Order: sequence, then C-alpha cells, then structure tokens
Amino acid sequence: MIEPHLDLLLAQNQTIWALYHVPILVFLFMFGACVGSFLNVVIYRLPEGMSVISPPSRCPTCGAKLRFFRENLPILGWFMLRGRCRFCGVKISPQYMIIETLMALLMVGLYVVLIVPGNNTPWWGQIGGPWWHANGFIRAWPVFIAFAFLIASLVAMTMIDARTFTIPIQIPLFVTFTAFIAYPLQVILPHRTPTSQTWPIPGVSWQWFAVAVGGTLGVVISVLLLRLGKLRYSFADYEQYVPEGEVFGDYPHARREMGRELVFLLPCIVGLAAGGLIGSLLPATAPPQFIQALGGTFIGYLVGGAMIWVTRILGTLAVGREAMGLGDVHLLAAVGAVLGWFDVIMIFFIAPFSGLAWALLSMGLGTVFRKMKRELPYGPHLAVATVVLILCRPAVNGAWSIMLPTVPRPKAGFVTGSQAAPGPFPTPLPPPAPQP
Repeated sequence: MIEPHLDLLLAQNQTIWALYHVPILVFLFMFGACVGSFLNVVIYRLPEGMSVISPPSRCPTCGAKLRFFRENLPILGWFMLRGRCRFCGVKISPQYMIIETLMALLMVGLYVVLIVPGNNTPWWGQIGGPWWHANGFIRAWPVFIAFAFLIASLVAMTMIDARTFTIPIQIPLFVTFTAFIAYPLQVILPHRTPTSQTWPIPGVSWQWFAVAVGGTLGVVISVLLLRLGKLRYSFADYEQYVPEGEVFGDYPHARREMGRELVFLLPCIVGLAAGGLIGSLLPATAPPQFIQALGGTFIGYLVGGAMIWVTRILGTLAVGREAMGLGDVHLLAAVGAVLGWFDVIMIFFIAPFSGLAWALLSMGLGTVFRKMKRELPYGPHLAVATVVLILCRPAVNGAWSIMLPTVPRPKAGFVTGSQAAPGPFPTPLPPPAPQP
C-alpha cells in the first residue's frame, strides 16, 4: 500500500502521480460535463415551471428528441452539430457547450485545490487541509460530491437569479439534503481522521446537537403547517399589486408580511430554545462522530438561513420594501449545510464586497455600453463569496488573524471530551510535527 506515504511518493515519482490522479481527473471531467448538461435543463426549465425529468431533452423549436451519443453528447455534441439542430437547422446557443465545459473544469479544479496539493504545499495545501489530503477522493467521495453539487448549484442559481431575480427552491433544497446524507455517510464509510484536522467542518457538542435538532424539527413543523394551510405564505397577494414580470415593484404591505414570516419561524425558535434546555441536561462528553456529523450540517443550515432571514426581516421593517429574497435564505442555508456554520458567517461578510465590486464595474462599463443591465440580485454575490472563501481560505484565515488576533477562530474537526461542554466548535489543535 502506498497510501501511508502517498504525499512523499507522489512528489518523488511523476509516474505514480499520474497513475493516481489522472484517472480520477478524467472521470471528474466527464462527470462534470454530464452535470453541466443537466444544469442546462435546470436553467431553462425550472424558471418556466417545467419538469427537469420529463419530457426528455428535445429541440425547443422543432421538438425533435435529442439522442445522447449524437445530438446530446456533452461538449462534443455542440461541435459535432456545428452549433445547429440536426433536424430543423435552427442555431443552438453556445451557452449549452459553455456550461458543460465550465462544470467539467470546475469539477477538476475542485479536486485539484482540495486534494492534489500536499500538506506542505504553500497556500494550496491549506485550502483543503489535512483531512482532505489524508483521505483523497477514494475515501472522501461523499463529502466531495456534496461540495461538487454545491458548486454546480451556485452556477445554476446565479444564472437563473441574474435573469429572473428568482431562485427556484428545488436547487438549494437538493444541495441541503445532499449534505444531510453525505456527512453521516462519510462517517459510516472507512476514512482517516488525522489529529491535525479530524473532520472537514466544525463538530458539535451534545448541547449544540440538541439545539440543531430542535431548530431543524421546528423548520419541518412550520413547513408542514404551511403545506396543510394552517399558515399563510408571505407575499401571497404580490401579483395583485405588482404587474407580472416587474422586478422592482412597489408592494405596499411588505412590513405586514414580515409578521407572517415571524409566525412561520416561531416553531423553529421554540425548537432552538427547547433544544438548548434539553442539551444542558446532556453529558459533557463528546458525542459520537455520526452525531457530530449530522449536528454539524444541521447547525450550518440553520445559521446560514438565519443570517439572511434576520437581515431580510429587519431590512424590510426598516425601509418598507422587501429587503432580500427568500431564495437568498435558502441559498446560504444550503451553503451552511455543506461548509459548516462558521464559513457562512464569513461568506455573509464577504458578499457585500462582491456587490460593491459589481456596482463599480457596472458603472464603468455602463458608460461604454449604454444598454448594459446594471441591476444584479444578491444571490450571485453570495455565490461569488462562497467560491472566494473556498479558494482563498488561507487569505481569509490570515485576515482574521490580523484583524481579530485575540478572538479564537473555530477550527474544522470533531470535538473531544474536554472540548464538548463549552460550545459547538473544537479548540484549535497544535500544528502537526514536521515530516522528515
């Protein structure tokens, strides 16, 4: 077995490097292209209220069914058809090929930044961390799939949101449930837990697990009450005041609707409080890894959604207009389910810089291109901030150390017995001993 000394062997022997990484990279490129092909369906159909499964892919002009190894082959199909439908000759937008290629490259890039660099690689080795390096794709595939689907969903939500100013709830919910399954599955499957980073996201104590479960059950209860008609959807009469297709409509009852959303959140708030009370009676020992994996993704989901929802409610009450969309709530909640509770806090504060950069860029380009669309919803800025955090994690960590040197920064990893009582995150561990 080469795995115990994999980093050293890969660094010393290019043949072993190629045999280990290249097959996985080829697989991820093809997988990403297929994901991109499906995203094209999602981006086109969901805003129209169509099913993404039925009918099968077909030409939107003539209705001819597209065959996989001919017209619908990812990336290559567009070139084989020379950008035109084989049956009616209508021009096919290059967007389909671009999205497929982009997703193929993103899947490869995610593997490269998380897994390929060794622990001692400057900058890049700190993006994924020791847990990713110790497990690789073969052992860490459930969490890698969760990360990959998150990136894919951010692309889809950004394109849909930028065009329609809406985020179909099916996309962030799919990512959320993927995270809820992937992290507990990762614990069940064989994997390594290096002492310097035992888990890719912060773990939780028994008390915080109880809080996370209570809050999540509260969300489930609220959704059930909403579906049963016991609670009313907010902004249900929006179309009576704002013409269809108008993005920035003057809806006069925005403050009233925040009251309905607070009623929706009441079971969640009660669940959080009840979880905290019950959790205070639980032992101070560290929970099993399965419990921490489930609780970590639950609390990430709750923190991500809460940050945007609180901003939405307070902003709407202050200005009398809908401050942020519920789609943004679900987006950051899904990000939290995958990346953990602390990362979404950082993303929340990084996103405004993306918005500021876009405002300055659009102002500059607007003087050249008069018809350029300047407005952009907040969802794309949350997506950009998420990618920035993943790729620039060493810089973000460095900025934290400079600006808040006395404030401990939560580390990814399971809590231990001595760390279980104080809070939901483990105490920073000492750096690993240097390898000879």
